[in-house]
Amino acid sequence: MNHINRILASLFAIGILSGASVAEEIAPTWQSMAEHYNVPQWFQDGKIGVWFHWGISSAADENRPNDGSHYGRRMYSVVPDDYTGTMGMSETLTKWHTERYGHPSEFGYEDLIPMFKAENWDPDALVQFVKENGARFIMPVACHHDNFDMYDSFHPWNSVKMGPKRDTLQQWKEAARKHGLKFGVSTHLYWSPRFFANARKYQKPGTPEWTLFNMDFDPQGYASQDSWNEHWYARCWEIIEKYDPDMFNNDAPFPNEQESGGKSLGVKLFSSFINRDLEEDDGSQTVVFSCKDASVDRAAFTYNLERGAAGDIKPEPWIWATDLSGGWFYRKTAVNRMSIPVMVGNAVDAISKNGVVMLNVALKGDGTIPENQAAYLTAFGDFLKTCGEGIYGSRPWKTFGEGPLVVRDGRQGENRKEFSQKDIRFTTKDGVLYAFVLAPPTEDIVIKTLASGGVLENEIAGIGMMGSDEEIHWTQSTTGLTITLPTDLPDTLVVGFEIQLK
Repeated sequence: MNHINRILASLFAIGILSGASVAEEIAPTWQSMAEHYNVPQWFQDGKIGVWFHWGISSAADENRPNDGSHYGRRMYSVVPDDYTGTMGMSETLTKWHTERYGHPSEFGYEDLIPMFKAENWDPDALVQFVKENGARFIMPVACHHDNFDMYDSFHPWNSVKMGPKRDTLQQWKEAARKHGLKFGVSTHLYWSPRFFANARKYQKPGTPEWTLFNMDFDPQGYASQDSWNEHWYARCWEIIEKYDPDMFNNDAPFPNEQESGGKSLGVKLFSSFINRDLEEDDGSQTVVFSCKDASVDRAAFTYNLERGAAGDIKPEPWIWATDLSGGWFYRKTAVNRMSIPVMVGNAVDAISKNGVVMLNVALKGDGTIPENQAAYLTAFGDFLKTCGEGIYGSRPWKTFGEGPLVVRDGRQGENRKEFSQKDIRFTTKDGVLYAFVLAPPTEDIVIKTLASGGVLENEIAGIGMMGSDEEIHWTQSTTGLTITLPTDLPDTLVVGFEIQLK
């Protein structure tokens, strides 16, 4: 019996695929997921996570042209010798790859793997660093679109047998547990048959590469192939069973409903992940499942609003996921078009709207954090060291805030505009109201939302500035709450005030 059949047989045996036993608690339907899914408190309280994109392409020449984080796909574009058309990103990369390494028929994506050595990777030090700068959970990529597993997998192309020769998921998990952080995993596997469509012409039956490049699956019609969907299910379930993550992020499509050929294996996997947790924790959900499917009831999962934002407070917790590198995977010439002050302001904006922040770090091939990305983390960490009491464990208030900068609702198109001191965001915890000024103020601060006779039902007993013992002077009128500009502001990009209420 092969690995896939063995895993599927075990799921039938315990009732997860058959609909018996524990699966009766949450049926493999989105409706049942919406009725039973509960976001655990640790996730809502922790607020800050770090996503790690790291793999084969991280070790390619760092001065390569922009590959859109899809080196393995773009390097196989067709560029005839007599090509005179416009060179797009894919054509440019293929030409560069050919000149740098050789023609894709002679130097394929698989030939980059020996360069991926992770020789300086220290997961303990990395987890300690991100924790010191505010993270409460980590989420490394287990498998990206390139079909290479970063763990000890039954799939032969993995980081234990090749490249680093290390079980990176296990070592990430051990470091997370040591430092008291929650451990998540992210899989992007479902894209991979299509990802390598242009590489097919260079593959030969019977070779190991045949498996890496998904030659047994239709690059266009794989979504309706039972063999692929069962393979995807088995690969994902192995991660859940072997590494027992606190969070499972599916960053790709998944096998859909019966009528589309997917036999609902996607929602079966996700409901099985929750049911497994419920069985182990006496009926209490302790894990998070997240994905990007905007067509599904968002009560059924935690929505990953990648590179987007919320225009207002969302009823369910959601994830603001952004990238600090400028390209998801490391490339020296990548530029993050979001400045550090804007990133910190966007994070506070997300939290004020019931969001959880996920900052992607793109490690170098050797396993280290580039200095420019570390600068984002340390700046955010400085803010959290000063104002964390108004972030961790907080919840949205009656309104998220006020100000002239309008944040657009939806995925993609995240804000890159600078905030001003008129942009204010609120959180609340234990009866205390926190107000964050999203740019260091240069004059008295006026918060119109907190005018007397307005939405603030309780009288203000006093106001303090987080990170300072300075006495704060303030007045309240029917036009707003005015805080006199403090003499000494904390050295942070966002200034937070603690408003005690009677």
